[in-house]
Amino acid sequence: NGELRQQANTEQMVFSPAFLIAFITQVMTLDPGDVIMTGTPSGVGPLHPGDEVTVEVERIGKLTNPVS
Repeated sequence: NGELRQQANTEQMVFSPAFLIAFITQVMTLDPGDVIMTGTPSGVGPLHPGDEVTVEVERIGKLTNPVS
């Protein structure tokens, strides 16, 4: 809804993306399009029907979705 609720980068993660990929690929094959869920930084709050959520990855783009 236009209000910044969370802001973080990979440097703030407990485990680095490289470590996570190395660990996961010890037990399974990652294919193109696979998503690794890593959790969320502080600041998250409840979402309500009609809200709009925008996620931005620097130098990649933005994705906006409505909450239903």
